[in-house]
Amino acid sequence: MSLERLGSSLYESLRKVFRAPVVDEETVKQLARDIQRALLLADVNVKLVLEISKRIEDRALKEKFPAGISRREHVTKVVYEELTRFLGEKPVSLKIKTGKRNVFMLVGIQGSGKTTGAAKLARYFQKRGLKTALICTDTFRPGAYAQLEQLAKRVNIPIYGDPKAKNAIKTASEGLKRFNSQDVVIIDTAGRHKDEKNLIAEMKMLEKKIKPDETILVVDGTIGQQAAIQAKAFNEATPIGSIFVAKLDGSARGGGALSAVATTGAPIKFIGTGEKINDIEPFVPSRFVGRLLGMGDLESLLEKVREAEVKVPEKKMRAFLSGKFTLTDMYEQFEAMRSMGPIGRLLKMIPGFSYNIPDEIMDTAQDRLEKWRIIIQSMTPKEKEKPKTLTSSRIRRVARGSGTTEKEVKELLEQYSMMKKMMKTLRRKKFSFLGKKFPKSM
Repeated sequence: MSLERLGSSLYESLRKVFRAPVVDEETVKQLARDIQRALLLADVNVKLVLEISKRIEDRALKEKFPAGISRREHVTKVVYEELTRFLGEKPVSLKIKTGKRNVFMLVGIQGSGKTTGAAKLARYFQKRGLKTALICTDTFRPGAYAQLEQLAKRVNIPIYGDPKAKNAIKTASEGLKRFNSQDVVIIDTAGRHKDEKNLIAEMKMLEKKIKPDETILVVDGTIGQQAAIQAKAFNEATPIGSIFVAKLDGSARGGGALSAVATTGAPIKFIGTGEKINDIEPFVPSRFVGRLLGMGDLESLLEKVREAEVKVPEKKMRAFLSGKFTLTDMYEQFEAMRSMGPIGRLLKMIPGFSYNIPDEIMDTAQDRLEKWRIIIQSMTPKEKEKPKTLTSSRIRRVARGSGTTEKEVKELLEQYSMMKKMMKTLRRKKFSFLGKKFPKSM
């Protein structure tokens, strides 16, 4: 079962509780059975599933809850707390020491997503204002350097490596000399085989010579419970290690992988949530469970907004609220939304939206935004600034140029008119925007 299906199953289990006429013992027991089924289908260990469902049932039925909250709310709280507890409860962050170079070495078996993970991690720190660099020491896999170089170039992160090199330690040492003034250096290593003992031995040798601040094991989230074998071996080999669970997208048996790794005691610090270089986030169990249960994650959403640097100058905001809102401005807003990720993933962070919007509607919304962007790109500067100049013949030309229909161009113009009216409404009602109130006389 994918994480998406696990989340919707858990959400439906809780909805049954909220729809029940009365929350009695049988309702709670049915909830425990539903949660058992959902977790087992997500490849979570049987013993762990039985332990979680028993704790949920016992607490929901026996625990006294404060005055002012209903039994339904108490049951939801219990489910949230127990699922968070088995995933680790408190988040463990990757510490960055200021005023010095921080070196992180990534290890993992071949195909675990390590090279992509190295680029994602470097991008994560770059977006937080740190000077970041990558070193490729994978001398075993053909094309490893080319793959990492391609990813690094997309986001202007410097990289060091030699596709012809045979000595990984020498390459790492030379790279560290070159990147002496960086804040963060990420070292990607070779994953030569599936024999964990040899992998750990190689990791120890590199670690001894390079002396990284921390070594991070990248685990493939699609392997489910098998992730525990790698995590356990790694955690026993080095107490300073942490885990990056990769490939936690729609196809991953992520519930099994996360729970398996969590039971080893090795701290999970990052998760990969998609294929793109920005699809990485710190692993915060409470946020993760909140999203699974359909409670949303406003904190992560706000963080994405900050990362996208969606800043609107006060002068432009005054113009917006006066009705001076052009198609160029609309295009800029679409671009800002794109930088934050797929619209479906953003909506799932909003409480109440997670599983209430059908996938086909979210997919349609994403496609529509993409088409609208292309339509605006096909217009002349004058048409973007003064949409009223778009006559029937011009609309026909824009449709041909953007590979869309006239109906879709008109749909965009209707949406633009609605947004412009909304801006004027905000002005009339003197809404507070970005912490400022704009007077009617401006």
